[in-house]
Amino acid sequence: MTDKKVLTKDNSPTFHSSEYDETYHSTSGALEEANKKYSDVVGIEKYDSVSVLDLCFGLGYNTAAALDKFTGSRMTVVGLESYQGIVDEIINLCDSGEYPFQCEYAMEHVAREGRYSDKTVSVELKMGDARETIKELKDSSFDVVFHDPFSPQKCPELWTEEFFKEVYRVMKKGGKLATYSCARVVRDNLKAAGFEVTDTKPVGRRAPGTMGVKK
Repeated sequence: MTDKKVLTKDNSPTFHSSEYDETYHSTSGALEEANKKYSDVVGIEKYDSVSVLDLCFGLGYNTAAALDKFTGSRMTVVGLESYQGIVDEIINLCDSGEYPFQCEYAMEHVAREGRYSDKTVSVELKMGDARETIKELKDSSFDVVFHDPFSPQKCPELWTEEFFKEVYRVMKKGGKLATYSCARVVRDNLKAAGFEVTDTKPVGRRAPGTMGVKK
C-alpha cells in the first residue's frame, strides 16, 4: 500500500500513512501546524545563529517553515527520518508546484541528495530508525528540536523516557523542544528525562501543544 495524498483545510497537502493509519499533519492545516506549532513556538526568527534537530522529518514542513522565517546569519538543520517514501513525496510536490513553502528549491535538493547548503543554510537528512541515528549526534549540539512523530498511540517508541533522554543529551542548555502532543505520558516522560514542561497555544484544536526546555 502507498500513502494517500490529503488536502488539509488550509489548502496545503499532506499524506495519510498506510503503515500507521494516521496523517503526517493535522487535517486542520499542515502549513498552519508547521508554522504555529513549531517555528513560531520556538521563535526561530529571533535567532541570529541556530542549530535545529528535526525529528521525523517527513515532508520537511517544519524545517521549511523555519527556513522561510529565518533572517539570521546561519541555520544548520539535521533531520531524522525512517521512511524514504515520504521524502520522495517532497520531490513530487515540488515538481507539481504544490509544495507550500518558499524554500522549495532547498527542500527538493535535500530530498534528492540528502543535503543542501548555501551561505546561510545547511540541511542534512539522516535516514534510519531515529532511536539509532540520534546516537550518532554529539552532545549539546542543538538549540531547537522539532519533535513530530506519529501519535504516542501509534508510535510509542519515540515518546519514551529513554528516547527523550537521548534528545536531552544532544540539546544545548536552554534549548527548546516543540511538539504537538500534550498527552500525560508524553509530559511525564519529558519531565523524567529532565525537561521543564509548559503549554503552547492550541492550534486547530482545543488542546495545547507542549514546550520542553533543557534546564
